[in-house]
Amino acid sequence: MAPERGSILVVEDDAAMRDLLTEELADAGYAVESTGGASVGLELSRANRFDLIITDLRMPEMDGFDLIRGVMALPDPPHVVMITAFGSIETAIRAVKLGAYDYITKPFEIEELLLAADKALGERQLRTKVARLQREVEERFGLGNIIAKSQSMRDVVGLVQRIATSTASVLVTGESGTGKELVARAIHYNSTRAKGPFVGVNLAAVPEGLIESELFGHKKGAFTDARTDKPGLFVEADGGTIFLDEIGELALPLQAKLLRVLQDYEVRPLGATKNQRVDVRVVAATNKNLEAMLADGSFREDLYYRLNVIHLDLPPLRSRPEDIVPLAEHILATLGARQAPPRRMRLSPEAQQILLAYHWPGNVRELMNVLERGIALCQGELIADDDLPQAVREKRPVDFLGAAVARRMTLAELEREFIERVLDDEAGNKTRAAQRLGLDRKTLYRKLDEYARSGPTSPRPGTPVPDE
Repeated sequence: MAPERGSILVVEDDAAMRDLLTEELADAGYAVESTGGASVGLELSRANRFDLIITDLRMPEMDGFDLIRGVMALPDPPHVVMITAFGSIETAIRAVKLGAYDYITKPFEIEELLLAADKALGERQLRTKVARLQREVEERFGLGNIIAKSQSMRDVVGLVQRIATSTASVLVTGESGTGKELVARAIHYNSTRAKGPFVGVNLAAVPEGLIESELFGHKKGAFTDARTDKPGLFVEADGGTIFLDEIGELALPLQAKLLRVLQDYEVRPLGATKNQRVDVRVVAATNKNLEAMLADGSFREDLYYRLNVIHLDLPPLRSRPEDIVPLAEHILATLGARQAPPRRMRLSPEAQQILLAYHWPGNVRELMNVLERGIALCQGELIADDDLPQAVREKRPVDFLGAAVARRMTLAELEREFIERVLDDEAGNKTRAAQRLGLDRKTLYRKLDEYARSGPTSPRPGTPVPDE
């Protein structure tokens, strides 16, 4: 028997027709239930999740129109195909207006009905897939996916929440790799425009001669290679959000045209004679200093203030060490789930310390690349320090106090780790270590004895050697 292709309810008061439809649909691979009355069919629909209902129009007590009305009131209504011997244009229009997907008039060939069922179920599966992908996207770019242990990032998340219902333009600034597009998507998917499109463009990646056509569209024949009409990204984003990344790369002539669009919310495609209204929210981003560009005349002041209604400045990763380990764990969970088979990746204590100590010039993007490499190199599910790139292990402009705060260390723990690190740095020589620490040797020995009795905090590289 063919695998089930979907579940169908047949509602037909003619027993012979009902049995024929049930048998043919079952042979085609569908899971089929049937009933002779619309009222029973409605109850079955409420109790079960059918993908499709095939119903007659004229039935005693309750007709097919009433069944459609009841079915369409369900939370996730199935598609409906109506079959009847009383076909007319008016009946078809009424059925479709009530929510029917298709309409077939008796007499019909069974292949015609099977084709209608296949089309209806294919469209429903596509709609379900799109809805699922929409939910996944919204979950992926929800505020819960922005790691915000640090106060600076909590402030960012709080501002995103506050501006969610606004239509005001947003300017997102920050170093490369800080997550400007992630924040832009979070703004969109937590706004009232979440069901509309999110359209992003990296202006630095589009040749200057094509940006106007890319943003505003063109008509066929507007220039040599314009063989068809093109709507442009502003039109594609109608009802949603357009994300203009690397806005600082936009040339001055195009800045003037963008300003006009933001003032009037109308675009005129190249070669067109009329403007077209658009309803979009604009989120722009840059890693450049736009204030300095205003001063040297390379960025228009009026465009800057039009974009900078709400300003979000993303802090670099090095300035928020509290977020490094939670962010790494989040990235590892995401990347590990994509492995075949999935792996529950973790960081060793030594690897965590290396990540906390590193300066992260490439910010979150660099952290993601480092962790992806670690997953590829480690043998199991624990990323050790030697699974990390040598550049990360060696280049440690250490913010020791910042790392200690991020790890929520007590003063006693901080003292112990500092003493042990100095001792390691002196290759275990207690005399030199005591001198550097400003302690006499007896005090250092006493503290080391206390640490030995309390047990190690975590394995440390380096093996102490005897005193000189």
